[in-house]
Amino acid sequence: MLSNNTSILNTGDWIKGESRDGELVIGYIESIILDGAVRVTVVTSDNKETVGKTIHMLSKRVKKLPDSIVTNREQILFQIDLALATGDEEWFHELSSKLNSMRQLAEGVH
Repeated sequence: MLSNNTSILNTGDWIKGESRDGELVIGYIESIILDGAVRVTVVTSDNKETVGKTIHMLSKRVKKLPDSIVTNREQILFQIDLALATGDEEWFHELSSKLNSMRQLAEGVH
């Protein structure tokens, strides 16, 4: 039986879940598979060997992480590092633009 979770999961969503071996996995959905599974690129895991790899996970074993609202420079710098680590060039440019806007705003105040 498929979880209702499949209707709310989309490619690119950040998820937290449990692998079939019971390991914690945090990553993002690379693609949705029709048989109730998703392909996840692993960013963090209890199993260090899966970090950076793409694995299949059952949709019912993953939960979409809430979208974060970046409010400070440190958060943006962390996400820039994450974008670089995952090779997400579009996200990197988006974050760099936000960081530059923050710098310009700070310089305009002084």
